[in-house]
Amino acid sequence: MRVNSLMTVGAALVAAACGGNNQPSQDAQAATTGKALPAVETAALTPTEQAMFGPLPARMDLPGQPATEAQVALGRNLYYETVLSAGHDVSCNSCHALNGYGADGRRVSFGHKGQMGSRNAPTVYNAAVQVAQFWDGRAANVEEQAKGPILNPAEMGMSGTGAVLEHLKTSPKYRAEFAAAYPNESNPITYDNVGNAIGSFERGLVTPSRWDRFLKGDPTALTTQELRGAKTFVAAGCASCHNGTYVGGQVFQKAGLVEPWPQLADSGRIAVTHAPSDLHVFKVPTLRNVEMTGPYFSDGSVASLDSAIALMARHQLGLALTDAQVGDIHAWLRTLTGEIPVNYVANPPLPGKPAF
Repeated sequence: MRVNSLMTVGAALVAAACGGNNQPSQDAQAATTGKALPAVETAALTPTEQAMFGPLPARMDLPGQPATEAQVALGRNLYYETVLSAGHDVSCNSCHALNGYGADGRRVSFGHKGQMGSRNAPTVYNAAVQVAQFWDGRAANVEEQAKGPILNPAEMGMSGTGAVLEHLKTSPKYRAEFAAAYPNESNPITYDNVGNAIGSFERGLVTPSRWDRFLKGDPTALTTQELRGAKTFVAAGCASCHNGTYVGGQVFQKAGLVEPWPQLADSGRIAVTHAPSDLHVFKVPTLRNVEMTGPYFSDGSVASLDSAIALMARHQLGLALTDAQVGDIHAWLRTLTGEIPVNYVANPPLPGKPAF
């Protein structure tokens, strides 16, 4: 399952399913042009600066709608289930590897019959309460998003919902699991419930980090350089888009807000809204685990996190950061690398593949 993914630091500094516009690498384009940012005078965050962020919750359930253990267990199985793909060889985990911080490390992912996608695959960790899903925001939530890639010809390639449900209904294990997850439904194996179950599992994909320890009151959790990086991040204006608990994921923003983004082939959210103002507008992604989820931007064109930081400062904020400032911000972003919940994401035993 590929959560389609452009921007990934600033108004998009991270990663993030599918790519391929033959755009040349932008690593060399992070030239220092723009205004200089004065060095921060102290590494101490003020209460106001610290209040721009927040620690992660234990889960990301919707208010008043907690998932049951049976729904989470079913969703975990479906997340790893290759039977949900036409060739029975691709699963959600193929592009969003849970032991790889929810991404696949490729510029773009490969789907059904080895097809290349058109956008970079973003992480699924800490994603469930973002403003919307996919880089263009075309799905309202993870439950809705989970249903898209299964039927996408270039991703999992299933011919329709009927084919998906037919495979699931042939499995005694899945018949029992759907009945346990949705006990009040006479026909629990529905496509909506496939999405609901996967979403229920994804709402537990939370990765607390040293940054959370600091926000909860541990002053020793971060080094002086990391604190200076956090303060530089705020001083530069990055936190105008990348703020809150998830350090992003809550708004949409134009790529190239101050200076046009170089060779941007992806039209962005305009394909969803058809509003001219949404040309080259993308969801601002979370920066949680950003160091582990490159390459960066929707086309996966930037391999280096330092280059991504400099590019975002230049094109989104009109700033020319020094190497030291980039290094400090990078150091702070490293504190957003969290702990993978290894027990929660453990690969479950799955029913055997049906004959076909």
